[in-house]
Amino acid sequence: MLTPDESTTALDLLFERERVVDIAVLFKTLGTDSRMSVFRRLSPLGYLSSYNHGGRYYTLRRIPLFDENGLWQYQGALFSSHGSLKETTWRLVDRSEAGWTHEELRDRLRVRVHNTLLELLREKRVRREEHMPHGGARPLAVFLYLSGDVVRAGIQRERREQRGADRVDPGVEPFLAVEILVEVVHGSRVVPAAAVVASRLASRGIAVTPQAVEAVYHRHGLGKKTTTSASMRSRR
Repeated sequence: MLTPDESTTALDLLFERERVVDIAVLFKTLGTDSRMSVFRRLSPLGYLSSYNHGGRYYTLRRIPLFDENGLWQYQGALFSSHGSLKETTWRLVDRSEAGWTHEELRDRLRVRVHNTLLELLREKRVRREEHMPHGGARPLAVFLYLSGDVVRAGIQRERREQRGADRVDPGVEPFLAVEILVEVVHGSRVVPAAAVVASRLASRGIAVTPQAVEAVYHRHGLGKKTTTSASMRSRR
């Protein structure tokens, strides 16, 4: 095995060239098959293991350019400035403005965190409350994960509710958005009233609320000033 000084030089050159490596490469570089020896050489340099792929990949702390959440991705390997997935999940929830749902965390972290959240719940490091999203054709209650601190959790809850009240996009399902846009395209140059589009879709067996139609209008820059009668005539 390389001496400590030789190991430092070899590791510096390795990570400068590769940025992210697995344990097999580290074994070869340091001339050992002992994991303990590898980590003993890595520790003075400061290293991180990926929070996906079972922690299989490694990088030095000075290499990643972390985003605002302390996350960095390199060729499919995911790293966090907070270290483990559990610690990262906790920090995201604890420091969030309005809490997170599991789906939001999964999309942000790019891995499922259901079991991680359950562990944090058992340890009372986060709180979980049922949350009903605003708008949408058929809104379903979801779990909202909040800080374990009661005061902070209350602030997060209020902000989530305010966000829902202000949000014009109620989470319209993609297939509904397509149907709404198709119905508008079939109309005239005048954008139909949201209630008119909702009624037309209902006659085709597609349940959607006028609020959902308004959300799609807003998302795609369609005007809200409509002429219902003109829109109805355009369909004749």
